[in-house]
Amino acid sequence: MESSSSLVQDTDLGRVPISFAPDDGNEDRERKSPANESGEIEHEELPYKVELWDADRQSVVQVLAVTANASIGYAAYFAATREYPDRYITLRHKNRVVSSWNTPTH
Repeated sequence: MESSSSLVQDTDLGRVPISFAPDDGNEDRERKSPANESGEIEHEELPYKVELWDADRQSVVQVLAVTANASIGYAAYFAATREYPDRYITLRHKNRVVSSWNTPTH
C-alpha cells in the first residue's frame, strides 16, 4: 500500500513533507500503546479530570472530561466554565485540585 504525502508550507522551515498514511516500516507497530491487555487505558494514565459539582458543592454530579494531557484538561475545564458559568467546576490532577471555577467566597 502506498502512503500518500504532500508538502505543506511552514513559515520557519520552508516546505515540510507530511505523510497521511503510515510507511511500510515497522516504526508504528513497535510503539507501545498505553492500553492494557483488554484494550482499555489504565486509570492512572488519565490523571486530569474536569468535574461538575451539585448546587451545594457537596458531591460531583458529572465528570465532564478525563485525559492524560494537561493542555486538553485545561481546554475542557475552560469550555466547562463557559458552558456552566453558575456551577462549581474543578480541574483535578490525580487527587489535587489544580483550578476551580465559581469557588465559594469566604
